Amino acid sequence: MGRLKAVRGLVGAMPAKLALAPKVADPFYQSKEWRALVARIKRERGAWCERCGSSNRVIADHIRERKDGGADLDANNIELLCAPHHAAKTAEARARRARAR
Repeated sequence: MGRLKAVRGLVGAMPAKLALAPKVADPFYQSKEWRALVARIKRERGAWCERCGSSNRVIADHIRERKDGGADLDANNIELLCAPHHAAKTAEARARRARAR
């Protein structure tokens, strides 16, 4: 047992978790065109989730994702979602793309 204690000092402490790379937003979502479209859609439809009606953290989301060929600035391709519905929809789309590979 004494030998293990001596080795611990040589190895050093391991980090509890690996740090994830910070999320970098796609510059498209910072563009004037995107922000204007989102503001217009929220004025026209109301700023609430189109699935559950929540008005907390509403995100404009592409129905058919841009990565899958969805139109960037087509209001008919935009759905307003609360953060939980947006996260679930995004995870489902990623899983679908992963299965298709």
